[in-house]
Amino acid sequence: MTTTIFVCDTCRWTVADKTAPCGRTGGEILAAHVERLAAGLEGVEVRRQSCLMGCERHCNTAVCAPGKLSYVLGAFTPGEEAAAAVVAYACLHRDSETGQVPFRQWPKAVKGHFMARIPAIGGEG
Repeated sequence: MTTTIFVCDTCRWTVADKTAPCGRTGGEILAAHVERLAAGLEGVEVRRQSCLMGCERHCNTAVCAPGKLSYVLGAFTPGEEAAAAVVAYACLHRDSETGQVPFRQWPKAVKGHFMARIPAIGGEG
């Protein structure tokens, strides 16, 4: 079963600034890192989504799979460390029967970034 990482590509660079000095949004930067790091991983796909409606916490992502719990994470600094942690978490989610991953297995860089857990539709999650 495939786990999908949705990355908001319209998210701000920081709470105060829409774009980075390079002119790209934080979401565009984070999405590019996540896409690169997830490329070729079996059972993990990345999709860009314009606005996940978590604007008070910039650089939002969602980790989802059919019949599993879904998670929304945000308030990331858009860079390699955050992207690597999101991809690592998505791999753990993919490997979990319900989508729930024990706290002790969470990558350090996702701790404190969870915004919501969404019940599974059509599954036991």
